Amino acid sequence: MPRLPVEDQTIDIGKSNKRKYFLEKLSAKLFLFCALLSVISLLVIIGFVFYKGSLPFIAEGYSFLDFIFGVDWVPSEDKFGILPMIVASIFATIGSLIIGVPVGLFTAIFLSEIAPKSIAKLISPAVQLLAGIPSVLYGVFGLAIIVPFLQDNLHLPKGQSLFAVILVLAIMMLPTIVTVAETAIRAVPKTYREGSLALGASQIGTIFKVVVPAAKSGIMAAIVLGLGRAIGETMAVILVAGNSLIIPTSLTDSVRPLTTNIALEMGYAYGTHQEMLFATGIVLFSFILLLNFVLSKISAKGGH
Repeated sequence: MPRLPVEDQTIDIGKSNKRKYFLEKLSAKLFLFCALLSVISLLVIIGFVFYKGSLPFIAEGYSFLDFIFGVDWVPSEDKFGILPMIVASIFATIGSLIIGVPVGLFTAIFLSEIAPKSIAKLISPAVQLLAGIPSVLYGVFGLAIIVPFLQDNLHLPKGQSLFAVILVLAIMMLPTIVTVAETAIRAVPKTYREGSLALGASQIGTIFKVVVPAAKSGIMAAIVLGLGRAIGETMAVILVAGNSLIIPTSLTDSVRPLTTNIALEMGYAYGTHQEMLFATGIVLFSFILLLNFVLSKISAKGGH
């Protein structure tokens, strides 16, 4: 075949390089646009919530301290106190973490370090499938199984309680904690395990003294993600909480967490009532940031 002259080959290469350069620049701009869109969306949502939620305290003269520490929530009488909801949310979150984190972590360790591959291949997809179940179905399960169980065995007049919320949230956070923690543990290099075993450590000792500390950052990420699932859950909590506006003093008390309050009343609220629900969202958002900050500090302290 006749070859193109050197000049024509140079022109073709130049055109090809220009085309590649143009595509690379276009791809970079597209990726930048997607990244900026995500950040802008987050800022718009946060800005809107904080704007609407701050209006009662800036423009209408309501006391923020009365809002935080008040115990009465009666919108028809202009009483907006969310302390019972804050306490209920804190207790429900801490309780679900106490149950969900050990169970999820031990499950992840079992699947990644102890279980035969045939069993791990069976259990891992089943755990991951839990994450795809709609939250309302968790609530229906809690209402049909957990609530009657607590009512019958604890001899309660009403099974919808803080304890029921804790159990449902603990179950809901399991797939997130197990999946992320398992991935983090599997990512630990085999040389860590081999070195520990070579020094005479047992398998269990190697897991808890070498592997788990090495995967600490991934495990903490799993806990934070599970925490986010627990704090932000609404539909399942509505069905099992009992909706009582009191400060819980027992696991058997009915409660109304922050998310439930917003979901129940936002549909018909207007004016100051609606703005106070946005203020409740601000408190919830701040609560999530505070817990994430505490967990990150615990993680950093554990690394020293």
